[in-house]
Amino acid sequence: MNWRVVRWSGLGAIALAATVFAGWIFTLPPAPPAAAAPPIAKEEAEATIAALKPPKRARPLIAIIGINDATETTDYLMPYGILRRADIADVVTLATQPGPMTLFPALKVEPHATIAAFDAQHPEGADYVIVPAMSRDDDPSALQWIRSQAARGAIVIGVCVGAKVVASAGLLDGKRATTHWYSLGELQARHPSIRYVANRRLVVDGGVATTTGISASMPMSLTLIEAIAGRGKAEAVGRDLGLAGWDARHDSNAFQFTRPFALTAMRNAMAFWNREPLGIELVPGVDEVSLALVADAWSRTFRSRAVTFADSADALATRGGIRIVPDQVAVDWPTQRRLPAISVEPPAGLLDQTLSAIGARYAAPTADLVAMQLEYQRRAGAR
Repeated sequence: MNWRVVRWSGLGAIALAATVFAGWIFTLPPAPPAAAAPPIAKEEAEATIAALKPPKRARPLIAIIGINDATETTDYLMPYGILRRADIADVVTLATQPGPMTLFPALKVEPHATIAAFDAQHPEGADYVIVPAMSRDDDPSALQWIRSQAARGAIVIGVCVGAKVVASAGLLDGKRATTHWYSLGELQARHPSIRYVANRRLVVDGGVATTTGISASMPMSLTLIEAIAGRGKAEAVGRDLGLAGWDARHDSNAFQFTRPFALTAMRNAMAFWNREPLGIELVPGVDEVSLALVADAWSRTFRSRAVTFADSADALATRGGIRIVPDQVAVDWPTQRRLPAISVEPPAGLLDQTLSAIGARYAAPTADLVAMQLEYQRRAGAR
């Protein structure tokens, strides 16, 4: 065999692939300019609140469902933590199977119950079912349970790519909806009867609500609080979270697959040998909203992953009473790879701080990459 020919043929193939790749990259659009989304009309806002009013109980029962393998971290924990802060509903976290849940991209939790145990205790069903993004949108147990809850009168809320799960359950056919920008094309291809609504973080139609990307679970939760307990209560919780205001407005054009996004993701992914495990010490009473946002953000850099540690393997209860299982048992973590303790600062401000810290450690494009994945419009002066 002529190894020189083989070698040069291989180099030629690599060069051709690189040329094609470079050509594809430059077909992608540059980062779009930021634009202020127009305010939501009063009539539309009132209609959204009316559509989310509790369908059954004066004090509603809210169930958050996930599968045990790779349910999205913030989608699952943020609605739980915010709704528990409000104390205007009974909120439970569920899994399709017994045992702990490994969330994606970070954290492991012990849900309150399985869907079977929930059904045994609440045969009349929940008032609201919150459906996060999941690694599978075709899990038979999850789909059947979501359908059964809708049939019992529950309002179903698909957070982020949870819209794909809700659609797979047959609950979005012919309805208006939204989802995470990255999965929009797939959702439309699989379910062409869905009517996509741009420039809205939250869309409600016929007893089913959907949201845009991961960070939308914060305004969604506040909107739900307003529907249940009124504007004053929602504003009080919003202040506690660090949000002076919120509504469904959204600049959809700001979130798309761009050249900077692709280049940064690929550059960081290629540095796989330098991926850092960054330690977060678990302590009792940690705020689950802040923990979810910090761990989620640091695990989306393609340069790092958040790892929780504690001096025991025992699960620790958060502020809202959900139990987090440490990833590792350790009494300490190397200083240069240890993240600051989760502070008592409002979670919205902590997310901005985390994105700034990511930019300082890995450069600004990586912070932008994470914000794009979270579908989060960074606030003025927060960079």
